[in-house]
Amino acid sequence: MISCLIVDDEPYAREALAELLEQQADIDIIGQCGNAVDAMQTINREQPDLVFLDIQMPRISGMELIAMLDPERMPRIVFVTAYDEFAIKAFDNHAFDYLLKPLDEQRLQQTLSKVRRDLTPQILTPVMPVHLEHLPCYSGNKLKIIAVNEVEYAFSDLTGVHIATAKEQVHTELTLKVLEEKTPLLRCHRQYLVAPSAIAEIEVLETGGEVTTHSEAKIPVSRRYLKVLKQAFGFN
Repeated sequence: MISCLIVDDEPYAREALAELLEQQADIDIIGQCGNAVDAMQTINREQPDLVFLDIQMPRISGMELIAMLDPERMPRIVFVTAYDEFAIKAFDNHAFDYLLKPLDEQRLQQTLSKVRRDLTPQILTPVMPVHLEHLPCYSGNKLKIIAVNEVEYAFSDLTGVHIATAKEQVHTELTLKVLEEKTPLLRCHRQYLVAPSAIAEIEVLETGGEVTTHSEAKIPVSRRYLKVLKQAFGFN
């Protein structure tokens, strides 16, 4: 069976695609998501083989969602769009395929045939966008969109990855690796990233160092990353 996730902010569009896919004996629809935040959580949790992904969605687009995923665990992505120009951008992002709205059943069959022939998982390396501007986060039962320029630091522990601003601390499904590669956050410790703009002070210690942010949060700096962090501000 080919596990499949449908991501589209329009309920009618999701149901129309689901009805077509349900006619395929080897397609298992594991879920439907109406936004990128829920989609990212589902993709990370369920690891579907195939994702039908709408490009135009509120706040976080399909293109941005792809940039937030771990390239080494990327499912086959079939972008769904109403505009030809977005289809071209989809292939710039190494999409497995694309479909134009309204969906054509014959064209969908062609896409599914390609998926069936290609059962080897792909490693996709998104080209655009390189930098994220917003981060999908959670706080209890609330979904939060945090602007990257508000982030002071990020860290991981046994409960997951957390984003800290001057006002709050929230959870995210993004990995530290993705945050390091797609945001201005700098690595200062195996479990910590820090925003250069948030640093008020760097204290040099025998064990490495400690960063104090403008909100007076304390962040550890390991010896391995202390030199690089100092050099980022012109210190030797």
